[in-house]
Amino acid sequence: MTEIWIWTVWEQLPERVESAAESPEETTEESPPPDLAGFSVDASDGHIGEIDEANFDAGSGCIIVDTGFWIFGKKRMVPAGMIEKIDTESKKVVLSCSKADVKAAPDYDPERVDDPGHRDEVGRHYEGVRDLPVGPEAEKARAEAKGPRG
Repeated sequence: MTEIWIWTVWEQLPERVESAAESPEETTEESPPPDLAGFSVDASDGHIGEIDEANFDAGSGCIIVDTGFWIFGKKRMVPAGMIEKIDTESKKVVLSCSKADVKAAPDYDPERVDDPGHRDEVGRHYEGVRDLPVGPEAEKARAEAKGPRG
């Protein structure tokens, strides 16, 4: 399950690709990650908030999303593997899950951010929605993919 906590998208940012093309010897895995604090966050079906902080630690990458009034001021920890796109020009991050998926995720608890049990709970939630269809026509397909609830 640690795969969902690994950053893959930021390696493809235009400034990193250009830098690698200009001087590949200077672009290493140690290159600093982008500062995502304050970036807007969109789920597949609309805006959900903005990034409060980002964690780029190996194997535990995530963003903390402040949802504002959308879900009563709650924050959500979203694993890095759920990020579909980072647009540094418009300061926006797009997730590969729906608003409902984020809303249904466990509440963010800053006291438990490094607790393996909490990370497992959050990871299981997002692993469960990771490959489900997204977008306006996806509700029926998602219900079928999840199967009957027992």
